[in-house]
Amino acid sequence: MLTTRLVLADNQGRPNEYFEIHVRGGADRVRTFSSGSRRATCRQSPAFMMPPNDQSLYLSVVLPCANERDNLEPLLLELEAELRKLDRSFEVIVVDDASTDGGMDVLQALQPSRPWLRVFQHRINSGQSASYCTGFRVARGELVVTMDCDRQHDPADIPLMLRELSGPIAAVCGIRTARHDNWVRRCSSKIANGFASWMTGDQVVDAGCTFRVMRQTALTELPPFNGLHRFLPTLLRFQGYQIVRLPIRHRNRLAGVSKYGIGNRLWRGILDCLAMRWYRRRCFQADRLAPGTRPPSLPAGSGTLQG
Repeated sequence: MLTTRLVLADNQGRPNEYFEIHVRGGADRVRTFSSGSRRATCRQSPAFMMPPNDQSLYLSVVLPCANERDNLEPLLLELEAELRKLDRSFEVIVVDDASTDGGMDVLQALQPSRPWLRVFQHRINSGQSASYCTGFRVARGELVVTMDCDRQHDPADIPLMLRELSGPIAAVCGIRTARHDNWVRRCSSKIANGFASWMTGDQVVDAGCTFRVMRQTALTELPPFNGLHRFLPTLLRFQGYQIVRLPIRHRNRLAGVSKYGIGNRLWRGILDCLAMRWYRRRCFQADRLAPGTRPPSLPAGSGTLQG
């Protein structure tokens, strides 16, 4: 049950009547009623309030989606339960990458009762990195969470990651310490992480894990390319930001099929590593403003490649 205080004001803005409204179930909304010269405004707590499009929120969750129809509703239910516990404003952004399984129908059916859910759809299939770029562009949160739509990431880890995001830390990146994947995927990932570390000079521990919490201000100068989602922590470190890693839970996939395998990652991964080697030599500090002119929300980068 949601308890809301209703304030009635006169035509000069002075409150003259107060009511409490108890709402059971239904969609969470912010409503304004007008009657003659009196105005009634229903104000809800920040966790349930959606600001206008030009205002920021505390948290944006960006979900790239490609043919994950059966995972959408269960994941959104889990996310809603965990995000409401934060008692802060939030939104969930689903970027549908031209899915063909009817996932958009599911999302459109879920939207009316979930004002925090925003859905965007690509005209053509553009890949996971493009979906993240779209999500970053429209996100209104001061902090941005990225997750997969396959439900192998546990939303219950979000509060733990948020606690690590303090001081100069720009991003908290998850590490799958106990992976629920077959041995081929585990072995290939281990080899790929080792090769990427050697080629880029960065300590790549789990490039395939996209469960991250980042400050939006640290995402403004990321170069968009197909493969960004794997090297996002590396790029942030190259730009001078401080990154920390955190072990997270990893669950079995219960529905849908994986979109990645050795065949579509091997050669592209090698080329991406060469590109990262070049970028490290040519990139410049993203956090380059003097302390007196830096916006309060912009974290100071550590300038170190240790994570």
